[in-house]
Amino acid sequence: RAFQQFRRATDRGQRAFQFVGQRMHILLDVLLAFQFLAHVVERAAEVAELERTRDALASGADAEAVAAQEAQKRADTLGILAGTVAAVGPGVRITISAPPGALTTDIMLEAIHELRDAGAEVIEINDSIRLVAQSWVGQTQEGLVIDDQAVSLPITIDAIGDSHALTEGAKFRGGLVSQVESDRIGGSVDIEQLDEVEITSLATPRTPRYARPA
Repeated sequence: RAFQQFRRATDRGQRAFQFVGQRMHILLDVLLAFQFLAHVVERAAEVAELERTRDALASGADAEAVAAQEAQKRADTLGILAGTVAAVGPGVRITISAPPGALTTDIMLEAIHELRDAGAEVIEINDSIRLVAQSWVGQTQEGLVIDDQAVSLPITIDAIGDSHALTEGAKFRGGLVSQVESDRIGGSVDIEQLDEVEITSLATPRTPRYARPA
């Protein structure tokens, strides 16, 4: 009888685990659907803006001014992506606390990738390191290093993007929050959703060694 009770309890535990897993899959599917819809709406707005620009240029009225404005918009966009201009927008501030040496390059890289996958357009570390496509993460005996700069604890990550999507990206099962707050690391993660995140640190452009305009 004791064995039967144990088996029934085990079966209930397995069903509960399967139910939680199914709920997580549903939540993830909903999140991805919302992100896709937001992407569609954003692209539609960009198309409408391009059509207005095309019409203004075709009309010949203030064509030079319109062309100059469009060129400036593109320069600003490229500057934000390259990290050479400051940026502001909604987003999150994530504060990571952990014992010295507990955070590894893998955890930091995964955190950055999770934020980018969640739609982060600009990321800054400790108010001083602007992440760009060429950024790298390493580790020394003293701790983490990003783009030749030592990263002190606690680590703050400012990210511009949809604050809800960025928060969910960090809280994803097996992601930043669950890793840092696990028994293995014993740290903590605080996420603050903000209407305005200002990122002022700049990246130094690197001259390509091999690539050139085609």
